[in-house]
Amino acid sequence: MSGPAEPNDRSRTAKAELFRRAAERGADYIAAERGVPVVPVGAEHAMDLATRLAAFDLDRPRSSETVIDALADLGRDHAVRSTGGRYFGFVTGGTEPTALAASVLASVWDQNIALPVMSPLASAIDERCVDWLLDLLGLPATATASFCSGASVANLTAVITARDALLAAADWDTATRGLAGAPSLTAIVSAEIHVSALKALRLAGIGTDSIVAAPVDGCGRIDVERLPPIDGPTLVVTQAGNVNTGHVDPVGAIVDEVAESTAPVWVHVDGAFGLWAAASPGRRHLVDGVERADSWATDCHKWLNVPYDCGLVAVADGRHLRATMATDAAYLGSSEGVRSLMHLGLQMSQPARAIPVWATLAALGRNGVAELVDRCCDLAARFAARLDEAGATILAPVVLNQVLVSFGPGAAGDATTDAVIDAVARSGRTWMGGTTWQGRRAMRISVSDIASDEAAVDAATDAVLGAWAEFTRGPDRKNIVE
Repeated sequence: MSGPAEPNDRSRTAKAELFRRAAERGADYIAAERGVPVVPVGAEHAMDLATRLAAFDLDRPRSSETVIDALADLGRDHAVRSTGGRYFGFVTGGTEPTALAASVLASVWDQNIALPVMSPLASAIDERCVDWLLDLLGLPATATASFCSGASVANLTAVITARDALLAAADWDTATRGLAGAPSLTAIVSAEIHVSALKALRLAGIGTDSIVAAPVDGCGRIDVERLPPIDGPTLVVTQAGNVNTGHVDPVGAIVDEVAESTAPVWVHVDGAFGLWAAASPGRRHLVDGVERADSWATDCHKWLNVPYDCGLVAVADGRHLRATMATDAAYLGSSEGVRSLMHLGLQMSQPARAIPVWATLAALGRNGVAELVDRCCDLAARFAARLDEAGATILAPVVLNQVLVSFGPGAAGDATTDAVIDAVARSGRTWMGGTTWQGRRAMRISVSDIASDEAAVDAATDAVLGAWAEFTRGPDRKNIVE
């Protein structure tokens, strides 16, 4: 006859029951993704959210069941539905089902992958996964890649590594001498550089006085013919996927151009989403030459549709990455000849980010990833075709998953464009963001959610065209559809 349950047994049972409760509420959320507004807007939503949060107090703890139910209710009523196929603002990606399920397991396991000894399982998955990604993205198999929290951190990691390598080529060791008095570095960047890359440069100690903008063409690609001259150690930051147009810098031609320099040069590719074009046989040509760069940054939460916190940095010569990022202490043990992530990035303790990526790649396979990329590109083209047919202006040819559209020229057109963006957001039917492109206001449509399909795109297009029609025919040009 068994005795009473031990405290640890009761704790494990409660933990499992709470997990099931959260999973059930999560499943309810998924089931309702397309039946509610994409973005909750309005003062009443903000007031409700503040009121419900104020009901909880540090001095009045509640039961775990109460907390989880309250949190699930908040998500049901206030979360942005960025994973239901109707969200086209920013290149955020959705959640591929296998990735979502695997991320749940990864959270349950709670593996720390700083050192292989801390999780042989996660380390083996990680190593296999980066090999697959280098293959899919068309990068050299000899490169060293490491997961990090996102493309911003991947850019920062690569830029700091490039800085140290360039200074080492100028006989300056930052590890021992720091940056004070170091030889000056120049960064040549696209005039359309993404703000995360600019932030990385600043955090790496490369200020705006040392940054030179390279002119771009009408699609936002660096114009190689007008590339600024190289004068001293130089970091060239290129883009695979302009944040507005999706177009890709001619990285191969840029590498050829800077190869003529006698000064040390490092070419980095910010490929947060555009680098994934390499996974598609039909669109791989768009990133031809990218593999010849010195470092790359991308993000699996974007086009691969893995949940957040899953960036990837890759460096052609991994010795540079390790020289910059490695650290040591007696309690850590020897890392000689061992692939330890704490020596390949900014973090020491870190989650096993590769687990949901590995699961997604194992489930989709090479062809499945290609189909995902192609489908998003085809849906973006569908968006553009319908908007163009209705009389809107597509500001750049659609090559990947980005659509840039304006609803009229001049100041009046800018005002109309902003009004349509606002009206669409308030309708709750879909969501797109706004941007300024070469002096014009534009609606920016990003198709990167695996849940998006033709029906979702057509419904979103109808919402945009309906808002535009209501605005243009309204008696005071303000009666935009709610």
